[in-house]
Amino acid sequence: MIEHTNATNGARPRTLTLDQIRRYQRQIIMPEVASMGQRKLLDAKVLLIGAGGLGSPAALYLGAAGVGTLGLVDFDTVDMSNLHRQILHGHKDVGRPKVESATDRLHDVNPDVQVIAFNEPISSENAMDMIGQFDIVLNGSDNFPTRYLVNDACVFQKKPLVDGMIFRFEGRATVYQPGAGCYRCLFPEPPPPGSVPSCADAGVLGVLPGIIGSIQAVETIKLILGEGDLLVNRLLLFDALAMEFRELKTPRDPNCVVCGDEPTITKLIDYEAFCGGPASMALS
Repeated sequence: MIEHTNATNGARPRTLTLDQIRRYQRQIIMPEVASMGQRKLLDAKVLLIGAGGLGSPAALYLGAAGVGTLGLVDFDTVDMSNLHRQILHGHKDVGRPKVESATDRLHDVNPDVQVIAFNEPISSENAMDMIGQFDIVLNGSDNFPTRYLVNDACVFQKKPLVDGMIFRFEGRATVYQPGAGCYRCLFPEPPPPGSVPSCADAGVLGVLPGIIGSIQAVETIKLILGEGDLLVNRLLLFDALAMEFRELKTPRDPNCVVCGDEPTITKLIDYEAFCGGPASMALS
């Protein structure tokens, strides 16, 4: 057994079992992870907003890596049209709630993982409580009311937000750290209703969420381990047709209405009214 004293909360030492050592040995031999990093992963709690296109690869890789607690927020059911990209689910799951299908798949990948399923929409009424239970939030939604809601709740709760978005052949990813800017610094106002089509209307290449969701998983693991250069104040853009990555610098806006020096929004608002449309929780 490998002993570990959790200095942050005085809990009794965590041990890695022989099965865990075998499971995670390819990570443990890396000096950036080692046994201490593996324990950090096992102790971590990550909330995924959505068990769809982005949430699928992110959840699978986080679970396989040994992130000990994964929360899943999704109130949709599995549809045949999901299966070309939402790899958490299969034909046998069509018609099932996505959080149930995802929970079964994650437990099959790694029985170490505790899955907390929220089969309900995230809203201004429950977001603070949901997010407050976790260390990091990974956003896989593709509607603007949910994006602004999750961003604001993370700012108020001082939680890191690992954000991703996909559209046809293009995707982007970034990390919002407390005190270092937020989604509203880049996009203070949502676009006019109907001006940006959803994936359901415009389509998405099935493999694209696998790429962006995997990047989100990498950034989440780096956050947990405290290793590497994060995508903080950096927006990573991916064009699959050109097979090109580009990066934009995204500094914090001191005039941001939520995270700025003198914020004017200090509590959650009506995001459907703010964005001019329902938070339908379409999840890539």
